[in-house]
Amino acid sequence: MTDPLIRPIAPADRFEVADLIYCSINSWYDTHGRMFRFSGGPKVTEVFYDVYHDLEPGCAFVAQHPETGRLMGSCYYHPRKHHVSLGIMNVHPNYFGMQVGRRLLQVIVDFTERGGYPALRLTSSAMNLDSYSLSRKAGYGPYRPFPDLVRAVPAGGLTRSPPAGIDRVRPATPADIPAMTALEMEVSGICREEDYRYFIANRAGYWHAAVHEDARGQVDGWIVSCGHPAMNMVGPCVARGETETAALVWTEFNHHPGRTPLVLIPADCPRLIHQLYGWGAKNVELHFCQVRGQFQPFAGISLPSFLPETS
Repeated sequence: MTDPLIRPIAPADRFEVADLIYCSINSWYDTHGRMFRFSGGPKVTEVFYDVYHDLEPGCAFVAQHPETGRLMGSCYYHPRKHHVSLGIMNVHPNYFGMQVGRRLLQVIVDFTERGGYPALRLTSSAMNLDSYSLSRKAGYGPYRPFPDLVRAVPAGGLTRSPPAGIDRVRPATPADIPAMTALEMEVSGICREEDYRYFIANRAGYWHAAVHEDARGQVDGWIVSCGHPAMNMVGPCVARGETETAALVWTEFNHHPGRTPLVLIPADCPRLIHQLYGWGAKNVELHFCQVRGQFQPFAGISLPSFLPETS
């Protein structure tokens, strides 16, 4: 087969890309004997188009079959001030093994280099070895593993073993954005002010953002959670330490009663992980923070998320 046509996403692609994401993710998890990631039909995965379009329209590429015009793959990305994030990338099961993912990834790499961005970052599954190998061959380095944990939150919320500091957590406001920006620069060497504004404004109705304050009333941690039917996830989160992180995660879990949020916790934070075990959380997968280009070692806690992609 001749090479696919790689082109920017168009509004008319919205449903076909959602269908492709739904099909490819569920097919991979089904083939590997694990529970489906998405349910409710491909309409739910239109949320990826919506979020990336709201943040910066047109930040996705699709691979189109040169003969049939069908979409073979897609990849979202998000340029920020200090890096580019590689978003969800999918290949239709009919085209697995045909180098579609490699060609899409190369387009994002080229975009990053042409734009002079110092780094391209992603959060990748350690269980999908094809995807992991693809990113490694493209020059990515894995810098931190993150066990995925889930906890079914009772209708009345979590009540067992509440962490210290939950009384210092409050909803985030636009006035917190400068402090959130400074904290993420300190902890991770990146910032994403447009994301913070988007989360706090919550025009879509399924985001929630909170901050943790120290004894002086200064922000020393912040967190976001997503309550969309396709993506009930706690994160991203940035904090100076595990104590602040535990309080923030507990609070966001309780923002989703009756659901089963997922959170990624750094593997080198065993005390924090065991706190979540104490709340009844269970491991379901493992992901890596991967970076191509400049990387600042974490000087605190950073929890990634999948929508929009953060690492």
